[in-house]
Amino acid sequence: MCVGHRPHTVWSNVETTGTVWSCPFDYAEALEFDPQLRQLLETEPVARIRMPYGDGEAWLVTRYEDVRTVTTDRRFSRSAVKGRDFPRMTPEPIVQSESINLMDPPASSRLRSLVAKSFAPRHVERMRQRTQSVVDQMLDRMADLGSPADLVEHVAAPLPLMTICEVLAIPEDDRPRLRAHALTMMNVSAANREAAVRSKAELRAYFAELSAERRRAPGDDMISTLATARDGAELLDDDELAVMSMVLLITGQDTTTYEIGNIAYTLLTRPDVLDVLRARPSVLPAAIDELLRFIPFRKGVGIPRIATEDVELSGVLIRAGDVVHVSYLTANRDERKFDRPDELDVDRPTVPHMTFGWGAHHCLGAPLAAMELEVVFAALLDRFPGLRLAVEPAEVRWNTTSIWRYPLGLPVTW
Repeated sequence: MCVGHRPHTVWSNVETTGTVWSCPFDYAEALEFDPQLRQLLETEPVARIRMPYGDGEAWLVTRYEDVRTVTTDRRFSRSAVKGRDFPRMTPEPIVQSESINLMDPPASSRLRSLVAKSFAPRHVERMRQRTQSVVDQMLDRMADLGSPADLVEHVAAPLPLMTICEVLAIPEDDRPRLRAHALTMMNVSAANREAAVRSKAELRAYFAELSAERRRAPGDDMISTLATARDGAELLDDDELAVMSMVLLITGQDTTTYEIGNIAYTLLTRPDVLDVLRARPSVLPAAIDELLRFIPFRKGVGIPRIATEDVELSGVLIRAGDVVHVSYLTANRDERKFDRPDELDVDRPTVPHMTFGWGAHHCLGAPLAAMELEVVFAALLDRFPGLRLAVEPAEVRWNTTSIWRYPLGLPVTW
């Protein structure tokens, strides 16, 4: 929850006036929307904030159109974040300086074009068959073991990790260890700092070795494709390749794992929506898109940008050098963009949501994630028409230590 107070410090390159909000971004009541984020969206859409870690203050931008401006306007730079102890949610920054996530166009365009080829529609459709086969096997096992069963254990946790690891051709024996490192990096506890540093270093070392092997003896996996692909005469260097592989692993399985659990919980606690999907299976893709907009899948913000010159947003002057965070969560609930934004409406007219980000840093793996979600929920609805929670909603246990919001377990019966 955010707490407002009067500023008592003027940081370099920052002029503070009015309220500065202390924002740990720790609200985690199931999937209820953070009331303080809502308050900022409604009353102070461009607000000064302090966060649990990092130096100084930042701006938080919450309206849809302002978020779109920050994420597309060249006057806001991700690259300028390098070397700064920027305000953030985790004790150790998750992002690394060589990552595509800290590049601006046109530098990022080279890497994005290489990665995007692996997520082209024909590749995603080819993977759909493999994903369907894997999901069917998982549901067979769940059915054989009988109800009640934990949907997180049987589907949400293993499927996205398996999918992205197959894309990257990561050996099965290595996958649990890599998953554990990724979870450690997402932990927001101050006591976790040293462990996060170690996990980050070990993941990087692993992918440095793996990507070097793929460069020497490439296969048909994505790391090999990136290792050998050229942009003109230029190859990715060793550091770029290792960090890109690491980013693909983390982003390729984290959000999809959590969203399978979140979407399942939402449907199983909203029988009216579930009944619509059972009666009209054809609306499933649109319904998943609406669920992605509606569900607050994370607690706060991600990687900020730096204003490279003075910019005015919603009547507020942001100075050159200021740190600027955006909230995709509030953008998805902005009534200026979405009619009745706090309602879940599977027949809502299509308006692009921001759950996968926006602009030059829109998630490249979004088509893969959407495909996985469609396959999972089509199979669940078909295989288990009587699927329901095996416990009361209040008994579902939720993660409280990560930047993500998701159920730790989801007992279901049928």
